[in-house]
Amino acid sequence: MSFGQSSPSRRALLAAAALLPLVGREAEASAAAPKSAQHYYDRAAKLAGDDPVLRALVKALTPGLTMPPVQPLAPLRIFDDVAVLGTSFVQATALLTSQGVILIDALGSPDDAEKIIVPGLRSVGVDPAKIKYVVVAHGHSDHFGGAQFLADQYGARVMMSRADWNLLAADRPANAPKRDLEISDGQRLTLGDTTVAFHHTPGHTPGTVSPIFPVRWKGLRHTAMLWGGTAPPAATTDKRTLLSSALAFASRMRQAGVDVELNNHGGADNSRARMEELRAGSTGAANPFVIGRSRTQRFMKVMEIMLRGRIVQDQEASAGTSPAAAAASARRSAHACC
Repeated sequence: MSFGQSSPSRRALLAAAALLPLVGREAEASAAAPKSAQHYYDRAAKLAGDDPVLRALVKALTPGLTMPPVQPLAPLRIFDDVAVLGTSFVQATALLTSQGVILIDALGSPDDAEKIIVPGLRSVGVDPAKIKYVVVAHGHSDHFGGAQFLADQYGARVMMSRADWNLLAADRPANAPKRDLEISDGQRLTLGDTTVAFHHTPGHTPGTVSPIFPVRWKGLRHTAMLWGGTAPPAATTDKRTLLSSALAFASRMRQAGVDVELNNHGGADNSRARMEELRAGSTGAANPFVIGRSRTQRFMKVMEIMLRGRIVQDQEASAGTSPAAAAASARRSAHACC
């Protein structure tokens, strides 16, 4: 039966079939083509969408970021049992347990400890003499600078990973604390009613540590993480290490049911704005640091994608395809902080 259209000839069908492998190979070649750094940055921005926490992370990990001027930051209890003290640039996080304080990071100097941490704790109703441990998330001066002052004044023990104790021993920076307790990967520290799990997340420094710990908001329990070192290091191999750390830590977060995201540099995750929302009471009963399990995982995914972009950008610079971007990347990575 004819429907007014002739059937394709056998020769035409064979010719079309012969082209199929070529089309397949072209598609495979397109899929396998190396992605540019900008491809990854665009992917991260798309995943972040209009989420202010994720957008802040994209900005923080973008090459060439200029740090804004440092401003004072009023201390605040961001949870029933967690207080944040510091400046707009860097923050210390105090875990307020039933048997004393675990302080994560100690700002940049003895003066910072004396004039920001000590009065900051008092302003949120905590006696600084109750500081039992100072946990240094990584061995840069804006995190360890006040540790020895707190150890001398209150008998606090100072904790850091072995790799970063070694880093301080080699570099001998000003205000470095005396070598004290070493943090091993997976170690747990219990003080009173709070147990903190420490995970090694090297890359930003050789021994960066990121903790996971319980927090309470209006009596309800949540699980928090604090990413210990955000800014990508200068060397590509160290960026790869940081990427591996981000992937491994995301898995640990998933296993622990983390629904709270914290950082020791509030510019990297919109923390400063969230603190002000909390202070003003504009979020009602909700806590803006409780972002949920899926958003904490998206936070780490955005970090992963941005780090992949930074690694590719290094490769582009090595191949001479992006010298301007390479220079910006080098400037951004040169900061011994964050």
